[in-house]
Amino acid sequence: MRSPDRAGRAGMIVAVGVLLIVAGWVLAPGVFARHDPYTVDPEATYRPPSAAHWFGTDSLGRDLFARVVHGTAASVPAALLAVVIALFAGGLLGLLAGYFRGPVEEVITRVVDVLLSVPSFLLAMSLITTFGFGTVNVALAVGIVSIGSVARLMRAEVLRIGSRPYVTAARVSGRGHTAVLLLHVLPNATRPVAALAALEFAAAVLGISALSFLGFGAAPPSPEWGALIAAGRGSVSTEWWLSIAPGVVIAIVVVAVNMLSSYLQPEEAGI
Repeated sequence: MRSPDRAGRAGMIVAVGVLLIVAGWVLAPGVFARHDPYTVDPEATYRPPSAAHWFGTDSLGRDLFARVVHGTAASVPAALLAVVIALFAGGLLGLLAGYFRGPVEEVITRVVDVLLSVPSFLLAMSLITTFGFGTVNVALAVGIVSIGSVARLMRAEVLRIGSRPYVTAARVSGRGHTAVLLLHVLPNATRPVAALAALEFAAAVLGISALSFLGFGAAPPSPEWGALIAAGRGSVSTEWWLSIAPGVVIAIVVVAVNMLSSYLQPEEAGI
């Protein structure tokens, strides 16, 4: 883990504060947004940001801040699901490839190479075409796309740790493969993988928002972040807040997660 200086510690406090607020938006959006995200008010259409409507209102008079806050409950859990899929599948593949070597490593390495050789966004769109539209399917596609990078890092860490004396001693002492993997290899490989997981979460937020922007996510009037940006793309020159406000929220969340990843990353790890 890196040792941040005073500025780095201040940045980490801000980043953690941002992520805590986002977690609050996911768990209790009604506490943070006093307006209903689906209530239509024809007399309040296209109002710019103000004390009454912090992010302004949309074409139907709905409060944009409330829609961004409630949309967090769709976008952030979807990104978390994508990361869980990538960590479980990619971590397992990397663990097996790095530990057993031989034919097992060869097969898994070829599969990972295929995943990494295809442009991630194109592969995600192809998977969504197979799975169907919707937030969960978008999360599945983004998670599958991320398996390759997690597997590659896990394999590298297992190869590095596998040469350590304590792992060799555990093998010589007669411990089985499962015990060596779970007690000696996996615990020492988690730190760089955790840092990568934070990066993958930020990438998942961007990927899911981009796919929702293109219409692959939940159907309207669901306030997914990408869908909110898409709803205002036709009037950026006049009602700029419709796209700018949710876009700034996405950017802030991604920067906060990247700062957290930088803090988690070991100094000797190259992610």
